[in-house]
Amino acid sequence: MGAVALAAISCNNQPQGETTELAVPVSVENVRKQSISQFINTTGTAKAIYETTLNSEVSGQYHLLANPSTGKPFKLGDKVKEGQIIVRFEDPEYINALAIESKKLNLEISENEYEKQKSLYEKGGVTLRELRNSEVSRTNAQYDYESAQIRLAKMNVVAPFSGVIVDLPYYTKGTRVNSGQQMVSLMSYDKMYVEINLPEKSISEVQLGQEAIVTNYTIEQDTLIGLVSALSPMISSETRTFSGKLLINNPELKLRPGMFVKADIITAKKDSVLVIPKNIILTGNRGKYVFVVERNNAADDRMIQTGIENKDFVEVTEGLKENERLIIKGFETLRDNSKVKIIL
Repeated sequence: MGAVALAAISCNNQPQGETTELAVPVSVENVRKQSISQFINTTGTAKAIYETTLNSEVSGQYHLLANPSTGKPFKLGDKVKEGQIIVRFEDPEYINALAIESKKLNLEISENEYEKQKSLYEKGGVTLRELRNSEVSRTNAQYDYESAQIRLAKMNVVAPFSGVIVDLPYYTKGTRVNSGQQMVSLMSYDKMYVEINLPEKSISEVQLGQEAIVTNYTIEQDTLIGLVSALSPMISSETRTFSGKLLINNPELKLRPGMFVKADIITAKKDSVLVIPKNIILTGNRGKYVFVVERNNAADDRMIQTGIENKDFVEVTEGLKENERLIIKGFETLRDNSKVKIIL
């Protein structure tokens, strides 16, 4: 009986009606100052800044030239420099008809005659009319020679800008091609652009010169930097959007023409401000709040004011201090003054 009585007394040491509050396990991190950017997300298709298709301007026998960098005939994907000859045509009859050497000689004779007449005119040896006639002859000879040179240059297909060969129809060497046939297509895409459409509500946020972070699923490890280069002032009445362009630096040619890209336009950025994860913010009757751990290991529901934000993080302008212990896991069931146990 004595043992039973002692056991009963021991069990009743805790006053009736009181329960021990279990500490809720939570994870914390210190509130820190860092940089945060606010974005507007958009998508589009990357396009080359320069592109062209070159056709033959004369008829002649087709000859694909060698790439000086490889010593082999030009092929798809080869880089070319501005002014480089890619294809050359041969047509002796066409070249003879141009009479380049004859016109060059005629120009030299006309220039000498003009200088002679000019000297005589200064000495009173010829009239002004005779000098003018000599000048006209020189001008006509110069025009004939330059015109022949232009027509001769059409025997070459020349890259108008530095770029990459993206299409090169096959012709057998020596095949006679006619004027107007496609020879080669070039693109320059070390700089690219993306046409974008943005929601009407963003028109006051997006400005020329703002940076954009550009990504594509095939190059997820790398991000490219773009700039807002053009914005339309007009809102589409059908889509309630306005159009714009992003100019993208693509020095390593990782982004290809036609690729689908995602762009995050940076509309605001702040440095050295308090930043917390967005998903830990709760909302109640009094507004937004988070939980912090006080010195007595009790949770304190802290009302906060927020500033700029993105999909993952938000700036806190009021309510928190640097290095306070912010609860980032286990906060869902907490109440003000709940006991907590910090775990890793």
